[in-house]
Amino acid sequence: MKRIAAVLSCLSVLSAPLAAHAADWEGKQEPFLLYGSSYYVSTHGLSAVLVTSPAGHILIDGARPKTPAQIAAGIRQLGFKPEDIKYILTSHEHHDHAGGIAELQRLSGATVLTSPAAKPVIETGVADKGDPQFGNNPPKMTPVAKVKTVRDGELVTVGPLAIKAHFTPGHAQDGISWTWQASENGKTLNLVYADSLTAVAGPNFRYSGNALYPQAKLDVERSIALVAALPCDILVSAHPDATGLL
Repeated sequence: MKRIAAVLSCLSVLSAPLAAHAADWEGKQEPFLLYGSSYYVSTHGLSAVLVTSPAGHILIDGARPKTPAQIAAGIRQLGFKPEDIKYILTSHEHHDHAGGIAELQRLSGATVLTSPAAKPVIETGVADKGDPQFGNNPPKMTPVAKVKTVRDGELVTVGPLAIKAHFTPGHAQDGISWTWQASENGKTLNLVYADSLTAVAGPNFRYSGNALYPQAKLDVERSIALVAALPCDILVSAHPDATGLL
């Protein structure tokens, strides 16, 4: 039953509406402990997670261009330093999740890790015309320095930390979900940072057939199945309201 409940929890990210408006997405949110050494450090409507260790930290996502100051303040409020972040991991390259990465990279000096499909967008700040939401998002973001790629299934490690990449394209061509384990009082749980899995389309894009992204529909279906199968005790969705996280 516990396994079934965890799967259903992960599935809830698929059907919950993203009701918040952009202003709500940037709303103030106090940082809080998720479990073990993992913390929520972003805004009221856009997730970012800090996974900490004495050897350095890993940050997942950077939210919108206006939010790095709030994320950095939350990290410091918890007693950590942005300068100790070794890696910044991306979910996908839309401006509401990657728009703040350039400033967070500048503050921390961290290396940014993303998928091969997202690397050109993250590095140049120029949107990909094959993005299902091309035309819905700003055409440019601030370019990011020190960008490297990860492979599907690769472990990103810092000291005792090990966070695994799961490619989950569909919402964007470059989506990545991330999993890791955290321990507290002798109990270890599975944490999932689930990228967006909604089939949101911009002008003139059809998931059932688009020359610039012909496998879009298949990617969404595969990614939904992949996330549903992940071992999951604590779920963080890229938009926290999608799963009632807050």
